Amino acid sequence: MKHLQFTCSLWDEAATLPHFWEHTVGSDHAPLALRGDWQQQLRECHSRLGFRHVRFHGLLCDDMGTLMDEMDQLIYSFFNADQICDFLLSIGMKPFVELSFMPSTLASGSTTVFHYAGNVTPPKDYGQWATLISKLATHWVERYGLDEVRSWFFEVWNEPNLPAFWTGTQAEYFELYHRTAVALKAVDARLQVGGPATANNEWITEFVDFCEQNNVPLDFVSTHHYPTDALGAIGEDTETQLAHSKRSILRDWARETRRKVRGRPLYYTEWSSSSNPRDHLHDEPYTAAVVVKTMMEAVGLVQGYSFWAFSDIFEENYMPATAFQGGFGLLTMQGVPKPSFRAFELLHRLGAETLPVSGAHDTVDVWVVRGSDAATVLLTNHALPHHRIRSESVHIQLTGLLSPRNVYIERIDDDHANAKKLWIEMGSPMLPRPREVEQLRTASQIVREPLRWKHDGDTLQLDVTMPAHAIAAITVELTPRPSHECA
Repeated sequence: MKHLQFTCSLWDEAATLPHFWEHTVGSDHAPLALRGDWQQQLRECHSRLGFRHVRFHGLLCDDMGTLMDEMDQLIYSFFNADQICDFLLSIGMKPFVELSFMPSTLASGSTTVFHYAGNVTPPKDYGQWATLISKLATHWVERYGLDEVRSWFFEVWNEPNLPAFWTGTQAEYFELYHRTAVALKAVDARLQVGGPATANNEWITEFVDFCEQNNVPLDFVSTHHYPTDALGAIGEDTETQLAHSKRSILRDWARETRRKVRGRPLYYTEWSSSSNPRDHLHDEPYTAAVVVKTMMEAVGLVQGYSFWAFSDIFEENYMPATAFQGGFGLLTMQGVPKPSFRAFELLHRLGAETLPVSGAHDTVDVWVVRGSDAATVLLTNHALPHHRIRSESVHIQLTGLLSPRNVYIERIDDDHANAKKLWIEMGSPMLPRPREVEQLRTASQIVREPLRWKHDGDTLQLDVTMPAHAIAAITVELTPRPSHECA
């Protein structure tokens, strides 16, 4: 098999690599944050993957008890919201506050979404909505302090461009945003507010125009996208939809959206390898490769890129108990890390500088990331379903270094860090026993293996075979370069 050739000098001028993918991670429904298993899984994601904020739907829904009408008197209660915030702060995280959905007592209609019946109609009285937002923000400032709440993000609604999430018009959403932003800024001018939180990168130009032309506060722009957006016919399965897509489409969309926000911070507050809530690819190395490729291609385009979602403890429609059921999560309901979890683990351990790499291929991508005492060669071999891909042999030359102290490789592919493979071998138990869960967690782990290398002068030669839909991280522990002091 012919070797693909990639080269990099470890002492070239580097570009900064901010870990923007760690800014926020998604969840599902606010009340889930009161569950002990949800909290334990978020702790693990924070400690091992570095996520700093979490975003979820329905903070203002009736099942949170936020607002009730009792004998024609509005009763506000932020107890459950406080319990969530208390927990997040206790583990070193913060909320990315999605202000949704409409309390029924304020709603202009009865249309709802999901099994928990989140009301998706505009308010019948925008003034009462603004009062709710003002009271909530004021309460949080009093409870947590101004400096703390200034570090949070307030996002107005979720995907108002989709009829499933907003029965009003675009103009009515802009009015909702306007009233919300003004209410928050009246509490404190440095509270961070943004939107439009649309699906498929839509409404960005119109929304920015509206805010600029009407002097409406806008601290950041948020939107969502998935590679399945607007692709394929209704009723097609995910793989058929993705066959109509193209490689690096999320990068291309993000570049276009970056231009539209006119210099403002850009946050993707939802994304994944597909928008299908029951997609077997979510459980497999395919999505891990998508994670690494998408994040490394988004450098310089975004301030945050929030994966949807961190856990299969997820109830938009129903909550199947099967260990690997194609849910969005990085972790199964039983807490078993999927390959996508391990992809974020590799990303979390990267240094903060990227170096230019020479070489290109249709399915193989190579990045070199420099840290204080090591360099990581990060590789993916990825293609969309039904697109050509095969195992590839890759040769890498790293120049400009003394003999390395150590070289090792970590892999994610069908045979590495892939707990689903063992689960299938177990007979696909719907509810794995505790002993089986521990075995699956062990099978999910990334294993360090030595990698043979050749050093010639100042050049390190590395060879690695990359299966389809694989990730490899080669760590080269560096020998410090000698310093030369003038006499």
